[in-house]
Amino acid sequence: PGPGRCAHFVLRKKRFCKMIPAPGRRFCGEHGHEEEQNDRKRIPCPLDPKHTVYEDQLQKHLKKCNSREKPKPVYFVQDINAGLKDAAEIPEKQVPLSSLSIEELQNLITRLKKATNGLELHLKEQILSHQALQEALNDPKNGESAFKHLKQQASILGNMEKLHLLGPGKCFVEFGAGRGKLSHWVDIALENVESVQFLLVERGTTRFKVDGKHKRRDSIFERLQVDIQHLCLNKVPILEKKKLPVVGIGKHLCGAATDLALRCLVESYTTCCDGKDEDPAPKRCRAAQTEVAPHKSAGSESTTEDHKPVAGIVIALCCHHKCDWTHYVGREFFKSVGLGPVEFHYFQRMSSWATCGMQETTSKASTSEDSGDQTNDTEEHEHTLSRTASGSDTLQGILSVEERKEIGCLCKRLIDHGRIEYLQQQGYKAALQYYTEPAVSLENVLLTAVPSPSVIPEPTI
Repeated sequence: PGPGRCAHFVLRKKRFCKMIPAPGRRFCGEHGHEEEQNDRKRIPCPLDPKHTVYEDQLQKHLKKCNSREKPKPVYFVQDINAGLKDAAEIPEKQVPLSSLSIEELQNLITRLKKATNGLELHLKEQILSHQALQEALNDPKNGESAFKHLKQQASILGNMEKLHLLGPGKCFVEFGAGRGKLSHWVDIALENVESVQFLLVERGTTRFKVDGKHKRRDSIFERLQVDIQHLCLNKVPILEKKKLPVVGIGKHLCGAATDLALRCLVESYTTCCDGKDEDPAPKRCRAAQTEVAPHKSAGSESTTEDHKPVAGIVIALCCHHKCDWTHYVGREFFKSVGLGPVEFHYFQRMSSWATCGMQETTSKASTSEDSGDQTNDTEEHEHTLSRTASGSDTLQGILSVEERKEIGCLCKRLIDHGRIEYLQQQGYKAALQYYTEPAVSLENVLLTAVPSPSVIPEPTI
């Protein structure tokens, strides 16, 4: 070991531990059990067994352990955006896709095609850009992965500008913020605009955040470390105080996180948390799934178009295989076309064929486009798929690679259409469009929504 370093050799890393032991000791606290310590014994920490602690110092350690439960922030409301949890609608045991017989699989595909018949499946291509990113896009120092991220961010900003969402007096809420790069570019685009607030929502801690680059006095950056499922925007101090119109944004918001974010915006922020008690709030949110709620909220906030609770939503969709029937906002749509939680489970798994369907089960590696996209998107999410998701023995000889890809796309569009109908019922003009080329990202669909003109009530005489 190096001078003043722990003498424990870490086999997995093939090097000595880099921690500094106490004066007069050869091992650090974590590896002190390897040294004679009289009768002192180290035990796994009950909060996190990945590290150990001296048994006689356990109570002292529990008070300062980083894994201890921390006080909940004021904007934490348990399961406020989770959706209904009707156990009767959720099958107890879901059979894997690979266990289906040929007849069952063909029946599912038939029902899928029937449900998507008449839906708008050919999305409009709206690949835009924004001046704020031109310098970065032209920088030769950026590698291919960085360039792909920049193209996506530029198109998202371009679509926001087209919807007139880049302006003063707004609060931009980035869901699944990660390092906060999307908010960073929105802030650059609004360089000369006053009174701009950014809320970066991320449930975990993040390294290499870009928040520190924002020194302007006009814009304020604040991180909310909370799961979207429990986030009540109305209780965030800055929004509670200023009642700012919110713009919800996200780049590659995985699966169920999109549904949680939509419910967070159009239900809990628009209609809920206006009471003093926290427990009834989720019930009021979930009950207010009609067009009346947004009208009432908009009227109570203001009768002018300048002050809507939610000014717009711009989210790049991703990972439909991680959707969850419990959280899904389009459940009513699924029921209206004769589908339920069982079909949703299978369509959700089959949706991965759109991006992994071109991969034969026996292939050694994914195609260059697919692997490139996975590498490209590791900043926002982990692209994890089981073998059965991308292909199974059941499919051999039944569906070609192209057929699997087509079915996967149908599953994605069906799930997304449920989200569109949900937003329309809540009083929003919603749309789906391709915002970038498949070569840049296979997850290239953008969901946008702005309040419908009918949301603003006509003045009464």
